Amino acid sequence: MSAKESTRVEYGKTLAQLGAENPQIVVLDADLSGSTQTHHFAKVFKERFFNVGIAEQDLMGTAAGLALGGKIPFASTFAMFATGRAWEQIRQTIAYGNLNVKIVASHGGVTVGEDGGSHQAVEDLALMRILPNLVVLVPADGAETRAMTRWAATFAGPVYMRTGRMAVPLLYDDNYTFELGRGSLLREGDDVTLIGIGIMVQACLDAAALLAADGIAARVVNLSCLKPLDLDLVVDSARRTGALVTAEEHMVVGGLGSAVSEVLAEHCPAPLKRLGLHDTFGMSGKPADLLKHYGLTPEHIKHAAEQVMARKGSHVGAPFADLKPPIMAGR
Repeated sequence: MSAKESTRVEYGKTLAQLGAENPQIVVLDADLSGSTQTHHFAKVFKERFFNVGIAEQDLMGTAAGLALGGKIPFASTFAMFATGRAWEQIRQTIAYGNLNVKIVASHGGVTVGEDGGSHQAVEDLALMRILPNLVVLVPADGAETRAMTRWAATFAGPVYMRTGRMAVPLLYDDNYTFELGRGSLLREGDDVTLIGIGIMVQACLDAAALLAADGIAARVVNLSCLKPLDLDLVVDSARRTGALVTAEEHMVVGGLGSAVSEVLAEHCPAPLKRLGLHDTFGMSGKPADLLKHYGLTPEHIKHAAEQVMARKGSHVGAPFADLKPPIMAGR
């Protein structure tokens, strides 16, 4: 599809729609409503919008209190500040208490661009993924953002969702529905699997087209639900193609690459190449230039696929019979 939408903008618009549908929804922001797009909600529902100022720890604590009072709070700020400055509050109150708080953080990844490394969250998914009870989501386009936001409003428990700054191509239509713990198979192929989240899903599709021109059939998977992960889809991909590449706007440690590595190591060993940031921070620059600098273009993914395919062997194992994770047990 040629149209593009920003996931942060679609979050903000959907939030305003949900506000009209459910009076229990309240929204909090840390003086960044223009950037996080919660201003759409604030304009219509002034009495249910709370700007706590530049006080992210208070943001999370206040959201927790509202959840205990029966409200459905959506708390937003930059991903860097939500997960970094307020990590203890998220752990001790929201996750530990299993409270019904939705943390939707914008400006994730290096495509934040000129704001630079201090504002480019490339560790947030690792910080959130490690916490018990917390669902971790990274929508790939506007339609998925809308579906995830609506789903989060009905889910009884804490959620972390990362949105981005730049507009991205549409991958889904409005009939898309989100299901907890399930990824999406966007393109079938038997030679190699390309797995992406967020903006990197489109890059994986573009890389698959480049590979197809060379006669290589790449399977493309969107693992937008990073936690709980779709174990069945990862293992099926490993068994069918025998080689995998992950791509993310995040450190290769702790995020998508780590999650897939863990599944492969325990259930179905197969060659894997992880693309992302390697022990480094972001920097200021144009989004396209930064993606190229950090090796996150379709051409880089294509090259990684060729490399990992060369490592294929006969060691690819069979999955365990029961792949259901203990995460979110009892929900």
